[in-house]
Amino acid sequence: MIEVLVVDDEDSVRKALSQTLVIEGFEVITAPNGKEALACIRADWSGVVITDINMPVMDGMALMREIRLIDPDLPIIMLTGHGDVSIAVEAMRNGAYDFLEKPFPTEQLLETVQRAYEKRLLTLENRRLRQEVEVQSRPGPRIIGNHLDVKKLRDTLNYIKDTPADVLIHGETGCGKELVARYLHSHSKRSDKAFVAINCGAIPESLIESELFGHEAGAFTGAGKKRVGKFQHANGGTLFLDEIESMPMVLQIKMLRVLEERKVEPLGGNQQIPLDIRVVAATKVDLKELSDKGEFRLDLYYRLNVVQVHIPPLRDRREDIPVLFEHFVWASANRYGTEVQALTSAQRQQLLAHDWPGNVRELRNLAECFVLLGGERAFDRLLRTGELGSGITLAEQVSRYEETLIREILSRHKGKLKDAQEEMGLGRKTLYEKMKKYGLDKQMFKDDGEELRD
Repeated sequence: MIEVLVVDDEDSVRKALSQTLVIEGFEVITAPNGKEALACIRADWSGVVITDINMPVMDGMALMREIRLIDPDLPIIMLTGHGDVSIAVEAMRNGAYDFLEKPFPTEQLLETVQRAYEKRLLTLENRRLRQEVEVQSRPGPRIIGNHLDVKKLRDTLNYIKDTPADVLIHGETGCGKELVARYLHSHSKRSDKAFVAINCGAIPESLIESELFGHEAGAFTGAGKKRVGKFQHANGGTLFLDEIESMPMVLQIKMLRVLEERKVEPLGGNQQIPLDIRVVAATKVDLKELSDKGEFRLDLYYRLNVVQVHIPPLRDRREDIPVLFEHFVWASANRYGTEVQALTSAQRQQLLAHDWPGNVRELRNLAECFVLLGGERAFDRLLRTGELGSGITLAEQVSRYEETLIREILSRHKGKLKDAQEEMGLGRKTLYEKMKKYGLDKQMFKDDGEELRD
């Protein structure tokens, strides 16, 4: 629904404009002056502003100048009397979208608002595309995939990348939790500072406190010299805490205090060191369930869980497997200086049939074997060890392959069934039945903001 902000100091004018716009299906917000109208404006707002020129408190010209500081591309339609036409023309020179001279026909108002709204949507879409191109073209880690959950993951990370909020990443082993943390860091304003990763489950309990917080010389037996902890080392940047569920309970209390106060005190020291830091924690288990069992501090869980992102397992986004495999193959070939073999149809089916308990890490391992040993030997090796395709019937392999192909084609055609039908050579009824079988809906594949029509 199109949102319109109507700004006029005359109550009768606001009501008349609102009624006209609401009848035509617009959503209307009103304000009696420019000062109150500014409270409704934000840079990503997708609406249109209609404002009178002559108003007390803040007139239309002053309002326009303030709006353009927030978003110079926001469409502003000026309302003017006969004597103010020259002012309205000046307003257009300074960035107003259009002006309407009172009294104006209803059709002219509606047509102008519709055109302004279409321009606004185009502006916002272009911004989104530019941002996406900029993000994907930057050096550093990339999150590859077209599955809906992966797109949402990228959108969330790009939205929060420059906020100071701590992040909790949840995903199975091998899903790429550290990659997601590095992506968040490298695409943020902190990218020129340190990214420090520590695996809480890989450090002995007796050493982890010193590793995180540091210590002064003589703080304990064996502490011959001062040591800077991971928190201080990551100051200004990002600290990644993997397997946070493995952190000892006694240390969780100190961790909570550091996160709340943004200060760290090394062991044996008396001075607290201020921190400008983002903490990204990762876990493969449900921390809330652990908290309910008394195996993880509930207050620390809530402190870490400011923003939570979930990485879907590879088996739940099978349409991404081929493109991920191709990416890993090319990366390995470049690293080892070898040529890339073509993937056979049978090998592709094996990729899609496997459940990938090791997730992306397992897929990357296969890609390296594929490059180093050759396609046939790599797949045969994994088949002989029972790591690929074990316990899966031929019918299940065919079904999984069919589902993945249908997903790929629907995604390529953005959910437009007629185009997908033609490529697959299927009748409409047959396609609907297969989509129902695999729990697919055309809305899953459309672009954001695009309405699907067959």
